[in-house]
Amino acid sequence: MLHVDITATLARVLTPSVGISEQELLGLRTSMKRFIGDWSDECSQGHHAWTQDIRNERMLRSVKEIAKRVKKERIQTVVWVGIGGSGLGPKVIQEVFETPDTVEFMLVDTIDPAILQLTLDVVDWKQTLVVVVSKSGETLETMSAFFLFWDALKQARGSKAAERVIVLTDAEKGYLHDLSVRQGFEILPIPRDVGGRYSIFSPVGLLPLALFDGNVDAFTEGAADMEVFCHHEKLEDNPAALLAATQFLLDTKKGYLIRVIMPYSQRLQSVARWNQQLIAESLGKNEVHNPFPVAAIGTQDQHSLLQQWMQGPRKSWHLFIREVEKHRLFVPTELDAEWGHIAGKSFGQLLDACLDGTAQGLTAAKRPHATISLTRLDEYHLGQLFYCFLAEVILLGKLYRIDPYGQPGVELSKKFAKDLLSRGLDA
Repeated sequence: MLHVDITATLARVLTPSVGISEQELLGLRTSMKRFIGDWSDECSQGHHAWTQDIRNERMLRSVKEIAKRVKKERIQTVVWVGIGGSGLGPKVIQEVFETPDTVEFMLVDTIDPAILQLTLDVVDWKQTLVVVVSKSGETLETMSAFFLFWDALKQARGSKAAERVIVLTDAEKGYLHDLSVRQGFEILPIPRDVGGRYSIFSPVGLLPLALFDGNVDAFTEGAADMEVFCHHEKLEDNPAALLAATQFLLDTKKGYLIRVIMPYSQRLQSVARWNQQLIAESLGKNEVHNPFPVAAIGTQDQHSLLQQWMQGPRKSWHLFIREVEKHRLFVPTELDAEWGHIAGKSFGQLLDACLDGTAQGLTAAKRPHATISLTRLDEYHLGQLFYCFLAEVILLGKLYRIDPYGQPGVELSKKFAKDLLSRGLDA
């Protein structure tokens, strides 16, 4: 079960000037209870469309059928074309569930010409499935890369090329939907009111999980179980509300503007980037107060940023993510005396010691941090983690009085880029 521990953010562990006091938490409880009730009412009225994805049986059947077909046709490579939530979510799934026995999965979320050329050169297009993800069909990076790969597919497979394209887009309208109808591409619909960063329980997350032989039912079950907790009105029983309250108080009361999301698991490094996007695009709409998320990874960033965190300006707090049950792999027992303290220990013990050492160092320096613990990194618990973060951002929207949906700043930059390209600038 997912567990949230905020002990090391509290004034009784740090000091009243840098930590959250009991009075500050108490003062927020009434508001949080009301916001949780509002969120529950909104969900029951059909709002927050992403919450319905975990109960979409038709969607689950569709992704399972495609995964079976990929195996039956012995497709060697899946080229997944998507950016933002359409790329970061699948990247998390890949990092957690890819093995030497699963299909080769190449995520393309770039228009860097060198990377695109490398993809063209290394892929056997006769044995490849292309999945393109864009609800509107107007994402420049995604569509331009797809056009390149669609051309490669046509050269390799001729009239049968369309059989090897799966499109994740709007069910009824948009350029990519219309193109799919004309070309005969199979469409897996993304629900109309589900944006990219909220789409992990749609085919955007479920299809890659099925392609990696993951248990999609356990994934949605974990989310459904977490959903129950995220509607509890008592703060301590609601992981999403507890995180949201901690984030809000550390920012608005203590001046900790920067939220450092730091998993101590290489397989979760993209969860930090996924959560970074979720918070930044959902809440980065207020010049006075909103969370400023930064992705990091343990232990690597102990060796690049820890000095700044320990003795630099008091602007950041840490959210660690730990995997309790880890792979069993051990350091050899026969080592020189100077390394006797690690001889025979598991690498999981080493990883835990590094996390705990960083946490204790931050506490000693009076720097706040919280920890999310997952019993194990499997489909069920990953579903819980995703749902908890999504629910947290909705509650943060209520606390900060910011609409967590839409991203007008991003849309403006897209317009400028399109205008520049329309003027016929030189490549």
